[in-house]
Amino acid sequence: MTHTLTGAPVVLTAGAASIVIDTTGPGLPRVLHWGGRVTSAPTVEESRDALGAVLLPAQCDGWMGRPGVSGHRDGGGPHLRLTVAAPPAVHIDPAGGGSITVDAMDDLAGIDVRSELHLSPEGLLRVRHTVCNTGKGVWTADGVLALLPVPAEAAEILDTTGHWGRERFPQRVQFGQSTVVHENRRGRTGFDSPPLFVAGTPGFGFRHGEVWGVHVGWSGNHVHLAQRLHDADAVLGGGELLTAGEVRLAPGGTYRTPWVYFAYSPQGLDGLSEVTHAWMRGRETHPASDRPLTLNVWEAVYFDHDLDRLKALADRAAEIGVERYVLDDGWFLGRRDDTAGLGDWHVDPEVWPEGLHPLVDHVRAAGIEFGLWVEPEMINPRSTLAGEHPDWFLAAPGRTPADQRHQQVLDIARPEAYAHILERLDAIVTEYRLTYLKWDHNRDLVEAVHDGHAGVHEQTLAAYRLIDELKSRHPGLEIESCSSGGSRVDLGILARTDRVWASDMTDGLERQHIQRWVGLLVPPEIVGAHVSAPVNHQMGRVTGLRLRTVTALFGHAGIEWDITTCTPAELAELADWIAAYKRLRPTLHTGRTVRVDHPDESAHLYGIVSPDRDHAVFAYAQLATSASTAPVRLRLPGLDPEAEYAVTLLPEIPAPDWRGEPWKPEVLRSGETLAGYGLTGPVLRPADAYVLELRRI
Repeated sequence: MTHTLTGAPVVLTAGAASIVIDTTGPGLPRVLHWGGRVTSAPTVEESRDALGAVLLPAQCDGWMGRPGVSGHRDGGGPHLRLTVAAPPAVHIDPAGGGSITVDAMDDLAGIDVRSELHLSPEGLLRVRHTVCNTGKGVWTADGVLALLPVPAEAAEILDTTGHWGRERFPQRVQFGQSTVVHENRRGRTGFDSPPLFVAGTPGFGFRHGEVWGVHVGWSGNHVHLAQRLHDADAVLGGGELLTAGEVRLAPGGTYRTPWVYFAYSPQGLDGLSEVTHAWMRGRETHPASDRPLTLNVWEAVYFDHDLDRLKALADRAAEIGVERYVLDDGWFLGRRDDTAGLGDWHVDPEVWPEGLHPLVDHVRAAGIEFGLWVEPEMINPRSTLAGEHPDWFLAAPGRTPADQRHQQVLDIARPEAYAHILERLDAIVTEYRLTYLKWDHNRDLVEAVHDGHAGVHEQTLAAYRLIDELKSRHPGLEIESCSSGGSRVDLGILARTDRVWASDMTDGLERQHIQRWVGLLVPPEIVGAHVSAPVNHQMGRVTGLRLRTVTALFGHAGIEWDITTCTPAELAELADWIAAYKRLRPTLHTGRTVRVDHPDESAHLYGIVSPDRDHAVFAYAQLATSASTAPVRLRLPGLDPEAEYAVTLLPEIPAPDWRGEPWKPEVLRSGETLAGYGLTGPVLRPADAYVLELRRI
């Protein structure tokens, strides 16, 4: 039902969260509360005395922090005074949550703003604003933010840092009367961008503490921030980061922000993940079929595309149970290394005289799906396309940015460039009946200029349109978002893609950290996780097969290894692991993520519990040498405390040694006991792991 309210504040509640909004006007609505569940709204009199945070705060509201909307008309009119144009429209969802739409205006400034707030039944709150220029002349947007209040108890900020091969490592700071800002100006989401930018009670962890998280669902420049002033409620939020002159609205023009996502949990970071994972799984676009075990050939062959060798990889893959085969970089015109070819999306006749058909047919005859690597948003200066259209670079005339990875960015916001790339991708997908593309994006957008002005905003929208149009033409086509590994993982790109490559780092030990923090936002079935060679290609570290398979099990699993070089024992172990992955997918890819606040920082203890809590899979990974030599106490939360569980070692992965003998736990314990007392596990050598399987009896 939709109706208008002019009386008491509105309460929307879903999951563990509530938002209370004073809509009584005439000014913009105030958010009186965002956090734990409340059962009733304050009275009108009470709400007048509350601080709250104006939905789009400005100096006219007494807010001296970052404004919700900032912009100007040729330098004039920098301060808006928005008032509601009509009573807000409120929809209450019987399943929980609902929505509020607010129309506001500043007639003197010639600006209208529509604000939309949607609280999903899972408890995820989405906010976006649309700004319209109703005045004369151009209005330039400097920034439009989604900001919500957080209480004084939110005294600590969790952010992430990172770089190529070491994405999204956590860092914490105190949140006093200060501004904590994470800005990204790289033109893509970034290796360091937080999956969720979190404020919480001091010392919060995965399973304890009250936390408030925000995520900007945008694949270009963006900002996350938390700000606390001495005379107002603190706010948490973010939005697109607009550079000078990037969004200029002619009369009648509009700018719509990306969705900004907010989640609350009274029980730590796992509660935030429960909300975001459940919401993502409820989307119509979320992958519904089993996530196929994937072999990507990049680390097996690199640019050496020899048909016989690639067929041999497919044959070996079929023997051990691989379900998807992906031909990576090197198949197109002139692409013998990474210095040439990007933009020339034609199969290279020198390497592939019969096209890709001999390999594609061979792979499919083995019962395996076929996928292909592309990087459509980039161009090599050494390419036919660059020679024919040197003006198609995303750059100012006469000011080409420095090459990164021997490449430039193709200005796909230019209609001719967009049409060319769409035609080439459409032709390749059509000819080979592709069902999967690994879509890469291997450089930052530096000095990005489109049509004479800053170009990241238009480039990002064009990339979205390109993916959307290609998938519209080819229903069922799945696309993986890869950007130098994990530099484009966000809910903007995931609104139209089916998988993310969390990192180019395939070392099993490093991936333990990376996947843990990517998983704060993204459920495991979306995160590509591959078993690589014993000697890792990125860092040269040697790790055992057990650690590598355990790490890859808790994601969308695959292989990044020349398996034609494997010993019979390695192939048998891989085949058993693949069988385990297929057997466990119903739990791994639908269950709740559990990350234990384990007291030993040298180890990770984590798992997935099925929605009905009948089944669970937990991993223990020893990352480094422990300070303790005593047996490990394993506390396993998230189970049904009233149920009895049989606990066994996962049979398809070899048992670790404990005091010279294979460890074979076979115990019956209640969920309450497993969460409280736990059970005793073996002392592992560094870089080793094992998996426990639990079934309700």
